[in-house]
Amino acid sequence: MEGVRVLEVAQFTYVPSAGAVLADWGADVIKVEHAEKGDAQRGIIKVFSQNVGAEGSTFSPMMDGPNRGKRSIGLALEKPEATRVLHELIRSSDVFLTNFLPSARVKLGITVEEVRAVNPDIIYTVGTGFAHSGPEADKGGYDSTAYWARGGSADSATVPGAEFVTQQPVGAYGDNIGGMTIAGGIAAALFARSRTGVAPTVDISLLGVAAWATQMNVNLALMAGRPLPKRSPLESRASNPLTGLYETSDGRWLSLSMLQPGRYWPEFCAKVGRPELGTDERFDTAEKLMGRAAEVADIIAGIIASRTKDEWVTAFEDMEGQWAVVQNTYELGQDPALVGIGQIADVVDAEGVTRKLVASPVQFDRQAPQLTRGPLFAEHTDEILAELGITGEDLINLKIAGAVT
Repeated sequence: MEGVRVLEVAQFTYVPSAGAVLADWGADVIKVEHAEKGDAQRGIIKVFSQNVGAEGSTFSPMMDGPNRGKRSIGLALEKPEATRVLHELIRSSDVFLTNFLPSARVKLGITVEEVRAVNPDIIYTVGTGFAHSGPEADKGGYDSTAYWARGGSADSATVPGAEFVTQQPVGAYGDNIGGMTIAGGIAAALFARSRTGVAPTVDISLLGVAAWATQMNVNLALMAGRPLPKRSPLESRASNPLTGLYETSDGRWLSLSMLQPGRYWPEFCAKVGRPELGTDERFDTAEKLMGRAAEVADIIAGIIASRTKDEWVTAFEDMEGQWAVVQNTYELGQDPALVGIGQIADVVDAEGVTRKLVASPVQFDRQAPQLTRGPLFAEHTDEILAELGITGEDLINLKIAGAVT
């Protein structure tokens, strides 16, 4: 994306995370922030009872994650004096990216018609909660509402008879999936523009991303004409004992997903130290394993419960069958598969301290992206304005008018 400029008028995580992906890919992303308050997400100081930053540091994963690699300009879009700057930014950009609601876009003069009047070749991109048109077009939404709750995942993740609906597992869960989707849409739109000379608009909703993520179950439900029956987390073991969750002696869990039980059973038995089970005539075919699945699952559960998670990691190291440890987020951030390819990347914060951030998962030529921190509020205002030819007295007048920060 080197040479591509993205003008981002967005806040929180959903659409800004798309800008972060494009920055990972080399784009010059200019983030327009409210001239006094900045991105509203800067005001969040604690989530999940966890401080979002460290004392005495400007680094904040909530801001640096979805905003790494960008430049920030404080611009008061509501002030007439800011229009000149906005239009110069639009003229110099390939992509306009926003998650502002339609009513706000009208108020601030950033509708598709107004932006295209300045630059007809710009890729105009909007991330919405529910839809780009219709009765809910001006309805705001977060990933907890549009993606997780309304998008079917909350219900699907809630076991039968549960006292409460299962909460979204991590913050910005749908936002980051949606951001990657938006980045892909923008890449396709830029490709289309290069081939046809016409710049398409791009619209993505969190609800639509949720439906795509759950499409297998949604499609099955539509075919059946009813919601799919609920299943407990251990129910898959009842038909194939080499799939499902098994608890270790130290209270950790292993997820087995060997969809061809007959193929993997002998090796699995050898790895767990029970090779005789692999040739036991009761279990020596896939049909027998599945016909006696509950019995076999109980045997496996007893075996897995006899050792710790670390012992099983060692025992299963080169096993062909598919399995995984149920990791927590701290373990994921240190996963050797990700660390080894640079997807857990070093970032130097404004104080010179090396931090860690998750890079976007797409790599080109097997090279890890080189990340830089997210911008401080309005950090690059003077730099960006100078690139637009606005310096000296013009710059001072804009600041006096409160048009820029």
